[in-house]
Amino acid sequence: MIRTRFAPSPTGPLHLGHAYSALLAYTMAQAVQGTFLLRIEDIDRSRSRPEWEARIYDDLAWLGVRWPLPVMRQSDRLDAYGAALDVLWDRGLLYACSCRRADIAAAVSAPQEGVRQFGPDGLVYPGTCRHRAPRTGPRPALPLRLDIALATESLRIASFEETGIRTGQVPVLASDLIAGVGDVVLSRRDMGTSYHLSVVLDDAEQGITHVVRGADLFEATQIHVVLQDLLDLPTPVYHHHRLIRDTDGKRLAKRDDARAIATYRAEGRSPADIKRMLGLDGQ
Repeated sequence: MIRTRFAPSPTGPLHLGHAYSALLAYTMAQAVQGTFLLRIEDIDRSRSRPEWEARIYDDLAWLGVRWPLPVMRQSDRLDAYGAALDVLWDRGLLYACSCRRADIAAAVSAPQEGVRQFGPDGLVYPGTCRHRAPRTGPRPALPLRLDIALATESLRIASFEETGIRTGQVPVLASDLIAGVGDVVLSRRDMGTSYHLSVVLDDAEQGITHVVRGADLFEATQIHVVLQDLLDLPTPVYHHHRLIRDTDGKRLAKRDDARAIATYRAEGRSPADIKRMLGLDGQ
């Protein structure tokens, strides 16, 4: 049975892009009598607010989206994320990193480091801390990075199934991960986890079979497949959809209050109006 989900962060208002993703995941599940789940990704405790979480529930219900209770909240799952980090640490796949963003930017722009390169997480980490600290003993509290070269030495998953922006099997290649992704952060100092780690563990815990999300996360999926391989978790089918953009072609962000669902509601728009704006009026 198909199980989809919508996993917003309560750090601002839902906009048209969020509505499109939620409605697409909801109708995909409804079409085959599957299950749609809501998950609150609130690991960013410095920006998450209960009032934004309440607004998420209100806006989705107004759009006609329904979900079973209780709702999973990432802030309740820190122990699960820590246990997974322990597994990876004990296997020698993680290392502590003390670099700041400015340090990384300076390192990758230095002549000896070659051409400045960006990946799914921004600048590809140059490996400054990779061999500085031992990988034995208790897991440290510093930010932890995944040694992607070691992690992909025995990669068992060769591809993932994509039904959105690309149709068919998308290859996952160790060489591409090493060159174009690098050693991603799996545990941030202020969170005890990261988006990449938590989303993989949460999808597995909820039995998600089809991940519906924006095309901006397509490149990050190869990171998630590697983590699923390392942690013996199932790999869902992925459906990366088009992004909803403003009149200038820019991707919507939470600061775009003019596109917020609450703004349209205040103007007297209906859920049917929102669906027509998104090209979902036939669903």
